[in-house]
Amino acid sequence: MYFLLKPILFKFDPERVHYFVTANLKRFNRFPGGAALSRAIWDVKDARLEREVFGLKFRNPVGLAAGFDKNGEMMGEMANMGFGFVEVGTVTPLPQPGNPKPRMFRLPADGGLINRMGFNNLGVDVVAERLAAFRKSKAGQKGLIIGGNIGKNKVTPNEDAVSDYIKCFDRLFDVVDYFVVNVSSPNTPGLRALQEKEPLMDLLNTLQKRNNKNSISRPILLKIAPDLTNEQLDDIVEIVQQTGIAGIIATNTTISREGLTTPGELKSETGGLSGVPLTTRSTEVIAYLHKKSNGAFPIIGVGGIHSAEDAIEKLNAGAVLVQLYTGFIYEGPGLIGRINRRILKG
Repeated sequence: MYFLLKPILFKFDPERVHYFVTANLKRFNRFPGGAALSRAIWDVKDARLEREVFGLKFRNPVGLAAGFDKNGEMMGEMANMGFGFVEVGTVTPLPQPGNPKPRMFRLPADGGLINRMGFNNLGVDVVAERLAAFRKSKAGQKGLIIGGNIGKNKVTPNEDAVSDYIKCFDRLFDVVDYFVVNVSSPNTPGLRALQEKEPLMDLLNTLQKRNNKNSISRPILLKIAPDLTNEQLDDIVEIVQQTGIAGIIATNTTISREGLTTPGELKSETGGLSGVPLTTRSTEVIAYLHKKSNGAFPIIGVGGIHSAEDAIEKLNAGAVLVQLYTGFIYEGPGLIGRINRRILKG
């Protein structure tokens, strides 16, 4: 059914289509029998798919990457489609509208997507309240793993960035299962400078100290860019080991436009590129980190997963879980089940 709708949907602005589709998914799941029908069509249930990673039990290893559900309003619908976990955000302390529109562009010839959304979200208070309500609901008590992807507000200077991450960390602590520190988006001015070793060590150590003061702690992961050099990736391995964070998400979107066949005007749009053009590089980063660290920490693989084989390549390279975003848009919800069924085949 999705492949019948896709040509129509792709005729309209990507951001408008996103809100149209998500609104109708929510309506469908509220309709009597809608949620059950969604699970019956899409969800693959098998105990062999379960994974225990950084102390959490995932019902399957296929998750929804951050960016799709920025405001924590689609967890139940995504679980009904078969996702094993959902990462919300990126969330900032204060609400912000993001960058001017248009800010999302499809590259069908390359199977890609360029976005410069700019951390548009309703702010951490709204997201925390929604997640708390979901946790209390019948759907929220079925064990869906929820990650909180956190960032800084655009107006916050880098020297004060740590305080923004702390505010999000504290506010979301009781309603998420793990955290992702996002310093790798190309769409917030200056943000990627926080990936440099010294500021990154300071940020992660500060969050870890806060984490360890609680009676329980939450796994903290770092999401990195695909554009890092091998020397910078070596630093990432060292940082993970020194700070004791739980793992890495590899990778975010890329600023590279190498190899695109899309016409020049469209591919020259600023922002992060995702989808098929990122497939090889993200897998290379996973493999490099896994080998360099001798598999010392878990890696969640994301970037250009448009088929079951793409996911298997990520897992074979060293990832323990995978996430979808652009592939989910291009291939539809059936991709989740295809990956899980392929994993079951071994």
